[in-house]
Amino acid sequence: MITLLTGKKGSGKTKKLIDLAHEAVESSKGNVVCIEKGDTLTYDVDHKARLVNIESYKIVGFEGLYGFLSGLCAGNYDITDILVDSTLKIGGNDLNALQTFLDKVKTLTDEANVKITFSVSANSADFPEAIFEIADVK
Repeated sequence: MITLLTGKKGSGKTKKLIDLAHEAVESSKGNVVCIEKGDTLTYDVDHKARLVNIESYKIVGFEGLYGFLSGLCAGNYDITDILVDSTLKIGGNDLNALQTFLDKVKTLTDEANVKITFSVSANSADFPEAIFEIADVK
């Protein structure tokens, strides 16, 4: 399952993502991973969640992000939730490329039985229509 938290910068997406991370930690019978660009969430995310600064791994672009997510799922079958902050800062601002990326991630979530939530700094009205068929857009 894929969820997109959408809205312009400053609309509260990161706060919602942090709240979802806390809920996942409380309800999950497995591992929760929170991916960020930088280290701004260090004191906000529950210590029971694995916080990953993606900059430490030199990940750039949607292909790199997909490979990283795939590696996480392949390396740890106990991951139940992955939350990604600043998705467009990691992958790029091309919403058509985002759609292609999400299409691949959908297969990953189905096979690995993991929920992935992305914060996306864009209005959902600007998304290609196919994104709404792939993800739950909020």
